[in-house]
Amino acid sequence: MSLFLHYLSLPYLLQGIELTLQVTALGLIGGLILGLWLAAMQLSRFWLLAAFARGYTVIFRGTPLILQMVFAYDALPHIGIKLPAVMAAGLALACNEAPFIAEMLRAGVLGVDRGQIAAGQALGMTPSVLMRRIIAPQAIRTMIPAFGNESVSALKNSSLASVIAVQELTLRSTQLASSTFDFFSIFFASGLLYLVLTGAVAAIQLALEWLLDLDRASRQRRLADYLPWRRVDLTAKPSSACGKMKEMTPGLALTPSPALTEADRARRAATVARNNIAVEVKDLRKRYDAQSVLNGLDLTVRIGEVLALLGPSGSGKSTLLRCINHLESWDGGTIRVGGRRLGFGDDGKRLSPRAIANERAHVGVGMVFQQFNLFSHLTAKENIAGPLRWVHGASRTDADRRARELLERVGLSHRADALPRHLSGGQQQRVAIARALAPNPSVLLLDEPTSALDPELVNEVLEVIRRLAIDDGLTMIISTHQLRFADEVADRVAFLSDGRILEEGPAHEVLSNPRHPMTARFLSVVDADRTPEPAR
Repeated sequence: MSLFLHYLSLPYLLQGIELTLQVTALGLIGGLILGLWLAAMQLSRFWLLAAFARGYTVIFRGTPLILQMVFAYDALPHIGIKLPAVMAAGLALACNEAPFIAEMLRAGVLGVDRGQIAAGQALGMTPSVLMRRIIAPQAIRTMIPAFGNESVSALKNSSLASVIAVQELTLRSTQLASSTFDFFSIFFASGLLYLVLTGAVAAIQLALEWLLDLDRASRQRRLADYLPWRRVDLTAKPSSACGKMKEMTPGLALTPSPALTEADRARRAATVARNNIAVEVKDLRKRYDAQSVLNGLDLTVRIGEVLALLGPSGSGKSTLLRCINHLESWDGGTIRVGGRRLGFGDDGKRLSPRAIANERAHVGVGMVFQQFNLFSHLTAKENIAGPLRWVHGASRTDADRRARELLERVGLSHRADALPRHLSGGQQQRVAIARALAPNPSVLLLDEPTSALDPELVNEVLEVIRRLAIDDGLTMIISTHQLRFADEVADRVAFLSDGRILEEGPAHEVLSNPRHPMTARFLSVVDADRTPEPAR
């Protein structure tokens, strides 16, 4: 035991730890930098970059690290690159770690829910903002365990540097054992030193997981608040950045709104008919491979009008909404929002993803999705306030105030600090509606806003939408199967089938007396199968 303790504190072995850590640090830091580039290349739209990154990954994952170290130390001098042994070992380890780290990064990015990315795009986030604010925070949290595992692996693999005479811990242990012949005590001490090092890595990993845990009881000063994608100016004073956002009356109770009378409908229809066009779709065509989804569709929606889209699944309702917001490209036809041709410049050329994002934010087309698509790492308040800061340049004070007002309006002020997974489906959809309303959009698109909800939660969401339509006069296009709701709220109904509008007209008229046989058949089936709405 005394010999073992002697070896455990022997300066000769402890000095080897320093070189072990140097090689490991060079390998991990270099591997992370190179891995970031490889991951970006593989996720790139340019196939040549992706092919190069994939080829690099195949080569360096498929050859032994020991050969790569020998190559870096012995072969590079033949082309005029002579590196010290530690640098050569670090370079080889970095090149070997890079494809593994790249795959971890790529998996983390691809693991983020695509719906959240679509929601970010709909809110006007550019690709860089999406990466920093939505994708990176979620991907990094999921990658911490894998990166901790890779760090331990790199620490152990640094022992292979002994092949090019780096005096790291393993080589010094071997040399000492060869001179003393006390193999057991020396290698046992060496193994314990490695265990201390890997244990420290594990402790750092667990600490990071704890600090980034969104469900911790005390969340006021969690580490995530200080990371680049969350850092904000806490001393910012209220500015005029939100000046264009209408002040909304707080305190909306989710009490049933009064139904419109026939006289109210007539006055509303007359008013809407005099308004300018908000959305104009002409000869819109869209295909997915061989399947045609939209076939020369024409549609006009005026300012303040509420249009309900009806039709069977696969009729093109969701695709139409996604095309209006340019979340989908299309094959032919034009879409204008507020007289502006969305997605195209004055010269008719398609805009870049960044330019399209800026245009979405400027034109103001909000969208509410079937699956809510709230940002899972942000609270209800942050889901609303965050995009106002990142896209519209609002200060934290203004954005938070706007978020609180909207949450109060949809009856969720008491859930402002709750994460999406701690909210019911109806509450999540109400937060999603508040988020879409935050920048005061000119048009609000709602894609089956109640289809993912349990029957008992449907009415609370529909009531919020009723208020927006009746009290606010917001321009809305709603894809829905709720016939009673469409009759009460919509000014006009359009029935789609096979990517075409077969029938459209005043909501009550079409729903009570459809002219087209397919419309009548659809309405009878939906009316027979639908779950009755809760009593109002």
